Amino acid sequence: MKDQVIRILSELRPEFDFTEDVDFIEAGMLDSFDLVSLVDTIEQELGVAISGMDIVPENFNSVDAIISTIERNRK
Repeated sequence: MKDQVIRILSELRPEFDFTEDVDFIEAGMLDSFDLVSLVDTIEQELGVAISGMDIVPENFNSVDAIISTIERNRK
């Protein structure tokens, strides 16, 4: 799943290296519009419905945080 998440992030913002160990939000790699697009793409491609309560920056600030959010929202 890690490779899928990195691919989705790279397609969303190809100018950044999402394999880096940085806070994507704090580093300016993702903004609020990107989060909406990211959630939509994850839901469509991975068949996961992300709860509105989970759409907060700290759940999308790293690949590991995104994977945890996806796993938490699987039915």
